[in-house]
Amino acid sequence: MTEASTALVLGASRGLGLALAEEWLGRGWRVIATARGASEGLDALARRYPDALAIEQVDINAADAVRALRARLDGRRLDVLFVNAGIARAIEASPATADEADFLDMMRTNAFSPVRAAELLRDLVPAGGTIAVMTSELGSIEHAGGGWQLYSASKAALNMLMKGYAAKHAGDGHVLLLVAPGWVRTDMGGSDAALSIEESIPLVVDMIDANRGKPGLRYVDRFNRCIPW
Repeated sequence: MTEASTALVLGASRGLGLALAEEWLGRGWRVIATARGASEGLDALARRYPDALAIEQVDINAADAVRALRARLDGRRLDVLFVNAGIARAIEASPATADEADFLDMMRTNAFSPVRAAELLRDLVPAGGTIAVMTSELGSIEHAGGGWQLYSASKAALNMLMKGYAAKHAGDGHVLLLVAPGWVRTDMGGSDAALSIEESIPLVVDMIDANRGKPGLRYVDRFNRCIPW
């Protein structure tokens, strides 16, 4: 019998990360899902999929915690490593009005820590496997509309850090994806967003599957379209 594929989802306590974990579990995958603390959503999934879901407590902003996770997963093969960590603060503020700490927290959580985690965990993903990070169209110069400028800056930084990551590890056989799921109704996206999680996440997983075996960096949305950035 063929062994089930395995996905590690960093930042799966709620919202899009939790939905990704649920979608892969529903497709027969094994999932390792991380959260910084208790998660009722993950606990409910564990009751539904007791043999397929493992939950790890990890703060992605703590390098030692990510290294400890790497040690605990030693010997495991990951078909997909998906870094979903992200926060949105001071979304209507400008550099003149925002609290500097809010911007620094977004840069750390949305850009620096995700790429550091990809670096620390990359050797768990064999050649041909996928390393993906959650980004946004707001991180694209062409599609940025001027709103959420500090959040957009953090996503643009993520995109550039992943571009550097791809150049550093060119030729290693990994599929590298910057995933823009659309404007989705979550705690972060808000109630006015155009998409529901149920509309976006299955297509995101389809897109990840469609890019299997295609090494190199791509910036794609849930319909597998390339978005200039």
